[in-house]
Amino acid sequence: MSDGAQVMKPIPNLGELLDKARANDIFGTKMRSVIKEADPAGVSAVVDQQFEIGREIVAAGLVPIIEPEVDIHCPDKAGAEDLLLERILQQLDGLGDGENVMLKLTLPEQDNLYAPCIDHANVVRVVALSGGYSREEANARLARNNRMVASFSRALAEGLSANQTDDEFNAMLDGSIQAIFDASAT
Repeated sequence: MSDGAQVMKPIPNLGELLDKARANDIFGTKMRSVIKEADPAGVSAVVDQQFEIGREIVAAGLVPIIEPEVDIHCPDKAGAEDLLLERILQQLDGLGDGENVMLKLTLPEQDNLYAPCIDHANVVRVVALSGGYSREEANARLARNNRMVASFSRALAEGLSANQTDDEFNAMLDGSIQAIFDASAT
């Protein structure tokens, strides 16, 4: 970790992996970095690396899913998100026609903070990651962020157990999916 952020490790065989993905009709691929502090240098390092690799993914004919996660325990999470938004918009404005990306972002402290990203011509979709929030908290935050949709894994699996009967498991999963769908429909 440097400057309050954890960037991705190098991906030496990225070109080969992208060729293989394209040959198998894969839509895109995601990358994840973590921002732990509201440090401009760290946020810039994360976003710049994500977009640099994202351009390689676009050049290979795929859609990059750019995921600069802001840790929900960041001491100044709102400040980190403001820095993140500013840097993402700078990078988005540097993309050319047809260079499209998806963004997978932590649910923000300020409702609809990422609306400018949602409206950007080079953004296919902005999806929300639950980031460690409970499903109830993640759904409440998502419902307040119009046009963001869920890409929850931890929150989706919350409450599921191998010890449940099939009926219990299916009922829990159905309820989770419905609640997340409802929160995404704003």
